[in-house]
Amino acid sequence: MATKSETLAGLAREDLGERLEEASVAFGEVTLAVAPKHLITTMTALRDVARLRFETLIDACGVDYSAYENSTCEGPRFAVVYHLLSLSNNQRIRVRTFAADDDFPVVPSVVDVWPSANWFERE
Repeated sequence: MATKSETLAGLAREDLGERLEEASVAFGEVTLAVAPKHLITTMTALRDVARLRFETLIDACGVDYSAYENSTCEGPRFAVVYHLLSLSNNQRIRVRTFAADDDFPVVPSVVDVWPSANWFERE
């Protein structure tokens, strides 16, 4: 029998399809990896699809993976990680997107999806 987190990861895979690079479950938490070009459509779907319904952006932070867990970085160095909460479904999810350019790490703004992102994106 699937856990609640595994069920959520499966629903995300079904509803987000090709937009997802990865959907994983570790330590009971779901993490989605999304390319920056799909970030806005993915975040909008996470908010609007009834069986997902992540109404609240809890946190957004930048992560430098250059020395993550004492290993060297292979691939993009900088990511933005979003933590979302579904009050309707009593679930949390993490979404990560890597900036394509390490010299100028920029990803699309999610302010139009969650206006509260304005505060986090200033950092």
